Amino acid sequence: MKPQSVSAFIGPSQGARTAMKPQLLLQEMQTEGRNNGSPGKTLSRLKDSGAWKRQRIIRLKPAGASIATKVADTHESLAYPPNNGVARVLAIGMEVGEAYSTAIEQILMHPELSQWEYVLTIEHDNMPPADGVLRLVERMETHPKFACIGGLYFTKGYGGVPQIWGDPKDPVLNFRPQLPDPAGGLVECCGTGMGFNLWRLSMFKDKKLRRPWFVTQKKNGISTQDLYFWADARKYGYRCAIDCSVKVGHYDLENDIVW
Repeated sequence: MKPQSVSAFIGPSQGARTAMKPQLLLQEMQTEGRNNGSPGKTLSRLKDSGAWKRQRIIRLKPAGASIATKVADTHESLAYPPNNGVARVLAIGMEVGEAYSTAIEQILMHPELSQWEYVLTIEHDNMPPADGVLRLVERMETHPKFACIGGLYFTKGYGGVPQIWGDPKDPVLNFRPQLPDPAGGLVECCGTGMGFNLWRLSMFKDKKLRRPWFVTQKKNGISTQDLYFWADARKYGYRCAIDCSVKVGHYDLENDIVW
């Protein structure tokens, strides 16, 4: 028998203060739960998430003297794979390219952290959704061809473009901004930003990659540390993508705007 709603016991002419007549309500409880009730879907979901595997994450954040309160709140609200390790690393007072290269070098020298699976790069002005890490982990588990998958965020200011850099179908390496997928799918690209990215730590053990990995260049224009890295990594078959379902805000503290 389906349970009747409470409103069914109150006549249309009765007021809110009218006492309800004694009634007996017979209700069938589904004690098995939603996940047990759909074992096929549940098993598929668990396989996609890789929840039974080791999914240890090192959260790496270049940091200045302070971070905006609104941004910090989103960082501390992030959920991580259950019962897996999370190590939080701050690179304080360093130029961003130097911060990433030095921190990863130290991680690879650490006897414990060097064996972990993922590095999450997150920056002081990016505001990810609370389940963003979990969704990036699931994408990485179901798409092993990618060495890095990032969330979708835009450059700051009016006319901002998505940080989905470069069309991999073009035979000439380029970093033109690509269109996001409005359906929230993955978009493969030639390079990513680093504001909210999940990387396989194993890629940084590849001796073929030039070191330091991340360098901000200021000769003949400006090349950011992220695209400096991908210009090299692409040569050795490393691929990256943006998960357009993981929508990340880009916070402008001066104007209190999230782009």
